[in-house]
Amino acid sequence: MRYGILTFDEPKKDTSRKIIHIDMDAFYASVEIREDPSLKSKPVVIARHPRDTGGRGVVTTANYEARKYGIHSAMSAQKAFELCPKALFVPPHFELYREASSKMHQIFRRYTDKIQPLSLDEAYLDVTTNHIDQKSATLIAERIRKEIHSELNLTCSAGVSYNKFLAKLASDYNKPNGITVIPPDKAHEFLIHLPIEKYHGVGEKSVEKMHAAGIFNGQDLFDKEELELVKHFGKMGHSLYRKVRGIDNSEVKNDREPKSIGKESTFTHNLTSDNEVIGALRELSAKVMKNMNKKQKHGKTVVLKIRYEDFQTYTRRRTFPDYIDNEEELFQIAVSIWEEESLDLSVRLLGITVTGLDSVVYENIPLPLWKSYTAERNAESK
Repeated sequence: MRYGILTFDEPKKDTSRKIIHIDMDAFYASVEIREDPSLKSKPVVIARHPRDTGGRGVVTTANYEARKYGIHSAMSAQKAFELCPKALFVPPHFELYREASSKMHQIFRRYTDKIQPLSLDEAYLDVTTNHIDQKSATLIAERIRKEIHSELNLTCSAGVSYNKFLAKLASDYNKPNGITVIPPDKAHEFLIHLPIEKYHGVGEKSVEKMHAAGIFNGQDLFDKEELELVKHFGKMGHSLYRKVRGIDNSEVKNDREPKSIGKESTFTHNLTSDNEVIGALRELSAKVMKNMNKKQKHGKTVVLKIRYEDFQTYTRRRTFPDYIDNEEELFQIAVSIWEEESLDLSVRLLGITVTGLDSVVYENIPLPLWKSYTAERNAESK
C-alpha cells in the first residue's frame, strides 16, 4: 500500500520447466472393464444397484458409454437407472484401483521422482530434469501413455506445458486417450479462447459471479485489471489474473504434517432427506480431500459427525488397514456410515474427519483396502 493506492508486484512468468499432467480415462470403470471384458462397449456405472440399496446409492463414476445418457459422478444411482435402465451397475473395488494406481506410479518413477499425486488416477510430473536425459517432455508423456496401455491395459490422457495449471488444462482438452501440448508461445491463444468454466478452480457459484461481471471466457478475464478482479473475487481474482497470463509458478512437490484433516458444516435449514444428506457428504468429502491433497496426506480412519435437530451429537468411525487417499473412496465410506443411521430427526450438522494420517508415498501403500475394517460407535451429548 502506497499513498492509499493498492499496487501489486508485476508477475514473472517461468517458462523453463517441463510439466506433465496424467489423467486416467474413466479410471474405475476402465479397471472394471479390464477385469471383465464382457462389460466392454456397454454403459457401466460404478455404484451399487439402486434395487440393492433402496435407491440410496450414489454414482462414483461412469464410463463414456454411460455418460452419453447424462450419467455422471455424484448422481444418485436411482437417477442413473432412470436415465439408462440397461446400464450395468458395478460396486466399486478400491483394492483393484489402488493396485492399478500403484503400478502407474511405478511407470512414472522410471522418468522422474518429482511426482505429485492428486488422486488415484491423476498426477503431476516435473520432467525438467529426468532419469533418461530426454529433453522433450512430449516424448516422455507419449512413452508413459504407451507403457500404461501396454502394461496395465488402460488408457490415459496427458497434458504437457511449462506449469501445472496449463498442463492440467491440456490433459482435459483431448480426452479420452489423447495428448495436448501447450508451448509458451501458444499459451495466450489457448487461454483467451477457453470458456471461463473450464478454468480449474472456478466452480458453479463462481461462474455465475463471473458471468454477472461480464466474464465469459479467457479474453474477458484477460481484459480485466487485477485490482478489479481482486475487488470482486478476492484471492481467486489475484490467482486468475496470473493464470490467464499463463503464470503459475507452484512446484510439483509433496507437502507434510497434521494429525487429522476434517471439515464440518452447520446448515441454515436442517436436512430432512437422504438425498440432502448425501449431497452434503459429497461436498464435505470434496473439501476434505482437497485439503488432504494439498498437504499430500492420506489416512486410515474416517470419522462422521452427526448433530440432529435436538442437538444430540454422534460420531461414527471406521478404521481401515490401508490408507484412504481418494475423494470418491472417502465419499463412499461416509455414505456407507450414514446408511447405518435412520433419519428419524432432521440433521443440523455434518462433519467428516480423516485421522491416522501419513504422507502419500505410493510404494508404501499395501493392498487391499476394501476388505476388513473395524466399526466403532461413539455417542456424545452436547
